[in-house]
Amino acid sequence: MTAPSAPVIDAEGVGKEFVLRRRTRGLRRAATRVPAVSEVSFTVRPGETVGYLGPNGAGKSTTLKMLVGILTPTAGRLRVAGLEPARQRTELAYRIGVVFGQRTTLWWDLPLRDSFALLRRMYRVPAAEHRARLEELVELLELAPFLATPVRQLSLGQRMRGDLTAALLHDPSLLVLDEPTIGLDVVSKAAVRDFLRRMNAERGTTILLTTHDLGDVERLCRRVMVIDHGRVAFDGDLAGLRALAPVPRTLVVDLAAPAPPIDVPGARVIRTDGPRQWLELAGNPAAVIARVSHDHEIADLTLREPDIEDVVTRLYRERPDPSAPAIAGDVRHNVE
Repeated sequence: MTAPSAPVIDAEGVGKEFVLRRRTRGLRRAATRVPAVSEVSFTVRPGETVGYLGPNGAGKSTTLKMLVGILTPTAGRLRVAGLEPARQRTELAYRIGVVFGQRTTLWWDLPLRDSFALLRRMYRVPAAEHRARLEELVELLELAPFLATPVRQLSLGQRMRGDLTAALLHDPSLLVLDEPTIGLDVVSKAAVRDFLRRMNAERGTTILLTTHDLGDVERLCRRVMVIDHGRVAFDGDLAGLRALAPVPRTLVVDLAAPAPPIDVPGARVIRTDGPRQWLELAGNPAAVIARVSHDHEIADLTLREPDIEDVVTRLYRERPDPSAPAIAGDVRHNVE
């Protein structure tokens, strides 16, 4: 039997507290400890693509910053690519790639090509390896028309593809992504998702991403973790998460003219605005749509899937005690 490979990420009881100092009387200041992450434990194996989910303020960004060495944990043990991130941050930088959706690692006033050349020297990548890898990434992400364009003149989608290239030029084993598709149009999102799926499938790149976009999770992640009040509340697949916290789909109906609330089996109206009505579905969507179309003159219909915020919020409501242990999904990833 082949021995299992070592985890790319190994977190055991990791916690992070911030100290806030507030003025009380005169020049005196009182220190308050605020926990951002508490007793987070999980492993990520080579080749996994994992979504790390939760609303703003749940502790996602704090966790990522500890994983890449920007922040030092105040409790627990953390290893990434076999290294202690905060203590071995420089060495770790050669083994991981990081993309923050709202920040760029590229040089704002330089052409894209020059940013890539600088990164080659920073990571000490041999010229021949850099050239081959850059050609591959430029082709996959269709960056050739923009290589001579200063970064500040790129569209958001073009810049994001440039940031992905920059993060992968030194061939890291782990790619950490924070909102990689935020603000992108539909075409750019599809290009980024296809590229990430291909990198994982063909090169075995391990991917950990945070996102509020359910499309990212559905198309990329076989495993999701939900962080709740600084703790891992769920670890499993997306189907398991939806089963634990089911959220109804919504049918948006644009009638030809304003009308009383639609009354059909398997749905209830939760909102109206002139000729537009929102129906929460409890039954078969096809049956509801057929009945609505039969009974009313319809201008347009849209079936809306719940986004990840809705699913996570539902999970929070059904798990009021944040100190409770994580809920396991259909697949237990922390047990070999």
